[in-house]
Amino acid sequence: MNYIDYKDIATLRKYITDRGKIRARRITGACTEHQRAIAAAVKNSREMALLPYTSTAR
Repeated sequence: MNYIDYKDIATLRKYITDRGKIRARRITGACTEHQRAIAAAVKNSREMALLPYTSTAR
């Protein structure tokens, strides 16, 4: 896995649930180092308003 870009929404959506939570490492299959990079990218993307913090869709 290379650098995870926080602007690459299509890739980041694979790592969050439909509610907007970051998926667990055991579900994504990422190692610890990559999971941290994914989490940081998702959090940066949320700060930039590219991804929602949570979704209340029911």
